[in-house]
Amino acid sequence: MSDSIHTNRLDNRLSEACDALWDLFVDPREAYLDDAGSWWNAVASDGASGPRLAVPYADLQQLAEIRNQCRQLSASNEFAINGIENRVSYLVGSGHVYRASIRKGSHASVELEREVQAVIDEFLRVNHWHARQQEIVRRLDRDGEVFLRYFVDPRGTMQIRFVEPDQVATPRELANVSQASFGIHCEQHDVETVLGYYIDGEPVEAAEIQHRKANVDANVKRGLPLYYPVRKNLKRIEKLLRNMSVVAEIQSAIALIRRHRGATRSGVEQFVADQSETQSLGGRTQHLSHYPPGTILDAPAGMEYDFPAAGIDAGSFVTILQAELRAVAARLVMPEFMFTSDASNSNYASTLVAEGPAVKMFERLQGNLKHADAEVLWRAVGHAARVGKLPPDVRKLVDIQITPPSLQVRDHLRNCQVEKIAFDSGILSPQTWSLKLGLDYDQEQKNLAMHGVEES
Repeated sequence: MSDSIHTNRLDNRLSEACDALWDLFVDPREAYLDDAGSWWNAVASDGASGPRLAVPYADLQQLAEIRNQCRQLSASNEFAINGIENRVSYLVGSGHVYRASIRKGSHASVELEREVQAVIDEFLRVNHWHARQQEIVRRLDRDGEVFLRYFVDPRGTMQIRFVEPDQVATPRELANVSQASFGIHCEQHDVETVLGYYIDGEPVEAAEIQHRKANVDANVKRGLPLYYPVRKNLKRIEKLLRNMSVVAEIQSAIALIRRHRGATRSGVEQFVADQSETQSLGGRTQHLSHYPPGTILDAPAGMEYDFPAAGIDAGSFVTILQAELRAVAARLVMPEFMFTSDASNSNYASTLVAEGPAVKMFERLQGNLKHADAEVLWRAVGHAARVGKLPPDVRKLVDIQITPPSLQVRDHLRNCQVEKIAFDSGILSPQTWSLKLGLDYDQEQKNLAMHGVEES
């Protein structure tokens, strides 16, 4: 008996010692956990020698994980969808206008201008450019990068197709070659000079690809999705909305609670059985009571009725929700109402002020978009020149003007007055004015000429 007692004591002491040791144990990996318990991503070197680059991925696998998380949010989170669609509307809108014009100082003919415009119009038509331009902006926000591949037929017509980011990867045999990291082959010690890409394991010359990347430095090979910094905020917003809805649904479903003061458990159960209908479901007996609208309940002495739905206080949850939404809107450099489509907490004056930073940001992004689009259009013009449809020195003779939609959505009268003064002063041409209005100058001149013939 004593031996058994002694053994039990030893077991208890050993167990207590193990518990104490476990309590004092600190997992060194905890330093790499964020507030939500997720692992921090390592800081990557981008596969190149030199200083480490501050990007949240070290290899293609980590980049793919980040991209998939943001893709899921962009496809399922209503606020994330609204944010991207608003950016598409402001950056692309009804579509950019592309016009060929004689370059300043050249003596090109009007006929050459028309020939270049015909090539541009054919490119826009063949590639459904307006819809594709919207998709470019959407992909750039969702994936952080866009790969466009050029294809040219014997007639010199250029078509472009999207290449999925997952397709751009380094072959296994080049895994240890730093210049070929992340599916992009660059000059040694010069990430910005791209020699080629690896698409589905096959090398493709850099001249056949246009790579647009966002939210990273120039010496980083791959882009970063727009919602990466606020992806956890968007997930918390989803959970908060879900929980608020579930709580409200449950509370509103319970019409009232009867409190039987001084009654025993068996007495309450018997009362429920007497006042309700019995229904058998899955081997379980349920007691159901129906209260039609306008029912008046008579409570005997000692019985009280509580209405839980009247105690719902959603104000505190809404405040937290708005704080999370503002955090995401701050990442987009957009006022909250542009992100949530809720302008109830903004008057006209405050809305005007809030739009200022967003408009400046959209103007900057439109400039980037114009530069990248011009590169694509000049590729199309260059291919037409190589097959003899245009002269070889066409780029020295003709320029391409790109006019995005106006971002000034307020006070149109004042804008028109400013443009009228510029036109009367000889600063603004009728062609450029037509572009600002989203009109085709040549077509409008034909319409005016036809209108004059009809009137005469």
